[in-house]
Amino acid sequence: MMELKPTILVVDDEEDFLNVVKDMIKKWDYDVDGALTGYEALQRMSLYHYDLVLLDIIMPLIDGLETLKRIRKITREVPVIVLTGDGRIDTAVEAMKIGAHDYITKPIDWNRLKIAVKNAISIRNLRKEISQLKTQLRNKDGYSNIIGHSAKMCEVYQALERVIDSDVTVIIRGESGTGKELLARAIHFNGPRRDHPFVVVNCAAIPESLLESELFGHEKGSFTGAIAKRIGKFEQAHKGTIFLDEIGEMSKPTQAKILRVLQEKRFERIGGTQSVEVDVRVISATNKNLEEEVRRGNFREDLYYRISVYPITLPPLRERKEDIPELVAYFLDKFNRKLKRRIRSVSDRALECFLNYKWPGNIRELENILERSMLNCTGDTLLPEHLPITLTAFNSPALANGFAVDFTKAIALAREIPTWEEVEREVCRLALKLTNSNISEAALRLQIGRTTLYRKLKKYNIRVH
Repeated sequence: MMELKPTILVVDDEEDFLNVVKDMIKKWDYDVDGALTGYEALQRMSLYHYDLVLLDIIMPLIDGLETLKRIRKITREVPVIVLTGDGRIDTAVEAMKIGAHDYITKPIDWNRLKIAVKNAISIRNLRKEISQLKTQLRNKDGYSNIIGHSAKMCEVYQALERVIDSDVTVIIRGESGTGKELLARAIHFNGPRRDHPFVVVNCAAIPESLLESELFGHEKGSFTGAIAKRIGKFEQAHKGTIFLDEIGEMSKPTQAKILRVLQEKRFERIGGTQSVEVDVRVISATNKNLEEEVRRGNFREDLYYRISVYPITLPPLRERKEDIPELVAYFLDKFNRKLKRRIRSVSDRALECFLNYKWPGNIRELENILERSMLNCTGDTLLPEHLPITLTAFNSPALANGFAVDFTKAIALAREIPTWEEVEREVCRLALKLTNSNISEAALRLQIGRTTLYRKLKKYNIRVH
């Protein structure tokens, strides 16, 4: 579908000037409409959608300032740029107080107007996106992009309802790839702090030497390389929420500083002496067993109790397989738009492959596999031959004949290999071994084409004996 151009309404009582402005705006590749009076402008705005209004100040009947006041009663979302021959500062100040986005005097500097129009449209689009996002996130029936209606996910939704409207400290438990950050976002954007910042800190991704500065900031000159003052994540999250992902990776000294912030709601930047007060809701997440980490002395017990006021556990995908068809449908729609494909369905055999797989990487792995597979698909249906060998191997006919024991061992071995490429390489290698390097039979047992298998063998430098 063709993307619609932004539409601009120009309001000026001088018809010749109005037409000049309209012609110039058309050259800038916008759609444009015109009104000769404030009344006409208000009537048009009640009937049509506009992305920006260019408004003259000095007009008969009702002037631009009064028109602007009435526009603001209709909508506060559409930006208004005031155009006028009255260059008095007090007029500009009054227009900005009422809600004008910008103020440009006549004679018009066309380059300045072009930039002002572009910026106003960009801000308008950003506000629309934010408004749509907030509306989507506030839909508590779906919690944005959290997908699934299995019994285990219903328990998650019930837990969310208990903490959404409170300020309680939450810890989200779950394996990597289960959607812990998505859950944290749902808590924030549906809660009382929704209009304030949501700040994410991945504790595992930041070197320990930099984590304290990242969290609390530093003063200029506090250490080598500190050439300017830095505001930390806790300060950035003031009045909002900070999400400490993989909190189990924090060192004991940093844990102590986090504990102090939770207890006293204040801290000092590195190299600073003045306390900074913050009002922040803390949501943390971990894929570790923190109770075990406490017993081993790796995690502070007092911090553990502080962050674990209300725990929510996200189930791994293998424990909620009834949600897989819904997740597949969601990602099909997402990647059809992203990849510009029209894949309408997944075949029963392909869906069976999804259902039989153990999903060690959880939803993140499912998303990754679907995107790869859709790139392989040229029709409107996703078939087993479009899927990676690691999925189709679990549905291989080899499991139904004399190769069952050996092939099951091969797959079990493949599960223990850490990376995707190594899993795929191992399955290809063992399939050849079990079929005495018969390419046709190996491809058949893996439910992929011979050409696909040859491509995999070449990719992984596997020689056929």
